[in-house]
Amino acid sequence: MRTILAVLLLCSAAASMALAAEPSPELIAYGKSLVEAGDCAGCHTADPARPFAGGKRIDTPFGAIYAPNLTPDRETGIGAWLDADFTRALRTGTAPDGSNYYPAFPYPYFTKMTKDDTLAIRAYLGTLPPVVSRNKPPELRWPFGYRRLMRVWNAMFFTPGLFEPDQSQSAAWNRGGYLVTGLGHCGACHTPKNYFGADKTAQALAGSEIGGWYAPRLDGAARTGLKSWSAQDIVEYLQSGRNARSHAGGPMAEVVVNSTSKMSDADVRAIALYLKSLPPVRRETIVTPPGEAEMKAGQAVYAKLCIACHEADGTGAPRIYPPLPGNALLQSINPSSTLRIILDGAHTVTTPRAPNTGEMPGYAKQLSDEDIAAVTNYIRNSWGNAGLMVTPAQVAKARKQD
Repeated sequence: MRTILAVLLLCSAAASMALAAEPSPELIAYGKSLVEAGDCAGCHTADPARPFAGGKRIDTPFGAIYAPNLTPDRETGIGAWLDADFTRALRTGTAPDGSNYYPAFPYPYFTKMTKDDTLAIRAYLGTLPPVVSRNKPPELRWPFGYRRLMRVWNAMFFTPGLFEPDQSQSAAWNRGGYLVTGLGHCGACHTPKNYFGADKTAQALAGSEIGGWYAPRLDGAARTGLKSWSAQDIVEYLQSGRNARSHAGGPMAEVVVNSTSKMSDADVRAIALYLKSLPPVRRETIVTPPGEAEMKAGQAVYAKLCIACHEADGTGAPRIYPPLPGNALLQSINPSSTLRIILDGAHTVTTPRAPNTGEMPGYAKQLSDEDIAAVTNYIRNSWGNAGLMVTPAQVAKARKQD
């Protein structure tokens, strides 16, 4: 009798432990919100019909890598991983087998995440349908394909550690700092990189080229940063993909659709609060205005093709056609984003808060390199703007990146 009772008690205890191990709906929902804030789907979804199954190609200056499968498939995904494996992967860039991930996976940012948040993410990913999708090997130039080199890279450029709250700041400011410098990994695109692909930490969020586009400054620079934006401008941009000053395009449009437009009002406002507190981390470049002939050539192109939407004074129609005067991205030290838009055109991103569409045609076939350089210099240096000269050679290079 005692033996039977003991067995029953053991079974009951095991059942209770199994039930306790099941993540709660609240934890799963919280994990989902973290996955959206981290824009995990942006890299780990190649086929929209198979979300988080990996396979998406990510090009880097050193070659290409392919994002792995995050579904709970036990053979090709993370279904067989322990919680400790998942936390270590996010916070140290180390796979369960002990090999190192490449920093295109932003573990140098995720290291700031709390263990509880990593486990909430894992809880949500565990609810996804398992998908059989084998990870593709990287296609990196020699010698970057040797993962053992990452031990040297980590020793030189990776500092593990949690986000440290600033006790002199508010809870909202610290939440914004946690999202920007950690889970949201904004610096992965917006911070300049050194020769080895590591962040130039002294120039955090000071703008960087990525995939033929330029991720602009997010610090308080007056002309090319966010000094002229209010916190509400930032909130509106992140939630809708546009505001009275700019529209999201290129990689940032995807971030807005997949991530920031889905975040809570409190988190988006926390990000805005944090960004508005950042001072400029480097001086803005002194600009020599283009010559009169260059400005006249650019004005002629503008009058023919641009004035109908953007108006003679460049004011456009805010939230429909972005205004050009005082446009921080337009005046950036790197004109890549402007050239991409002129060459390829632009489609206004649509979100639940801003469902109306807008479109600008591309002029790659209609305009020569000289014409595009001239009109770019005109809009970058009119109406009080100041931007470095763009050459036809830069336009030709941008064409090749199409």
